[in-house]
Amino acid sequence: MSETQDIKDIFAKVAELTEVKEAIEQGYYPYFLPLDENEGTEVDYKGHRLIMCGSNNYLGLTTHPKVKEAALEAIKKYGTSNTGSRFLNGTLRLHKELEEELADFVGKEAALVFSTGYQTNLGTIQAVVNREDYVVLDRADHASIVDGAILSQGHIVRFKHNDLEDLARALSRIPADRGRMVVVDGIYSMDGDIAPLPEMLKVCKEYNARLMVDDAHSMGVLGPQGNGTAAHFGVTDDVDLIMSTFSKSFASLGGFIAGDADVVQYIQHMGRSMIFSASIPAANAAAARAALQVMKTEPERRERLWAIANRVKRELTNMGFDTGTSETPVIPIIIGDQMKTIFVWKRLFEEGVFVNPVLPPAVPANKTLLRTSYMATHTDEQIDHVLEAYYKVGKETGII
Repeated sequence: MSETQDIKDIFAKVAELTEVKEAIEQGYYPYFLPLDENEGTEVDYKGHRLIMCGSNNYLGLTTHPKVKEAALEAIKKYGTSNTGSRFLNGTLRLHKELEEELADFVGKEAALVFSTGYQTNLGTIQAVVNREDYVVLDRADHASIVDGAILSQGHIVRFKHNDLEDLARALSRIPADRGRMVVVDGIYSMDGDIAPLPEMLKVCKEYNARLMVDDAHSMGVLGPQGNGTAAHFGVTDDVDLIMSTFSKSFASLGGFIAGDADVVQYIQHMGRSMIFSASIPAANAAAARAALQVMKTEPERRERLWAIANRVKRELTNMGFDTGTSETPVIPIIIGDQMKTIFVWKRLFEEGVFVNPVLPPAVPANKTLLRTSYMATHTDEQIDHVLEAYYKVGKETGII
């Protein structure tokens, strides 16, 4: 038998990751920054005040009095944890009431609440797609969708982003005796564009494929009530499964899947991430429920969000920035060079603007970008400052 020193150490790869240490030492590491304060539109980092343009808090509900009060009252009544899975002892009446209200909101028979949005995609796809089935993914789909497909052990097929012809080609190659489900994002979290659901549904129906839509970034943003991409296009009855997370417009933590009652019940009993995870605490469920009520009763928040997004998109385009195909409050500034992206991020940070640098493997190497996103609670003065900083740094760095 070989000497111990000749046997490969699984931790050997750790020493090879030198980029992170170098970035931290040289002061340009942009991730895991511990914020001392987070008030929604502004944050504090070591005494440096910044306007937050990197959050998914689209409606600004994390600081809404009704949402905070609901969470506090739930803690008083139920405590801080349910200490068990939904499957066993962790289901509260509060969870069921939230599920009923969510199903009604998105126009489906039933809904099921998971502990996180990530786990919602994992559990749903793993439950529905079996080894002999095919799961067909847009190449820009969120990592949680990809991981759910891998966990399902089904056949994974990818098609070009929002490309209907490539989707049709992918579906046409699947054997007729195999089940197939197409999974897309409603709003894509990096590009800020929208899946063309009406056209996709025509292709899916031609090949008898089910369609699941991840509305993580669409809830509160798209639709007559902020009720998602399917509602936005008027195709709710044709979309089979609607998923979303609570960590964005719902101002909480968790996620849900909605669809026909028998399908949701199947997922409830077959989704591993549902069965083997503790349920979300009452405070999170109550906060999400309160946020849902605000979405319904304060449409002016969504209107304000879109007014800000349209202004920023228009002015960035006029300045000469490349914002790609964005058509939502997620607006990328595409740079295309990794080091320049980091440098521009750092300069904006110094100018008091917090945005997110996105590098490979999250995007292709030639499409590195700054992901910017906006909230209904941003003031005109804050947006003025942000746009001035974009222009100053863009000129300074030669991007515009």
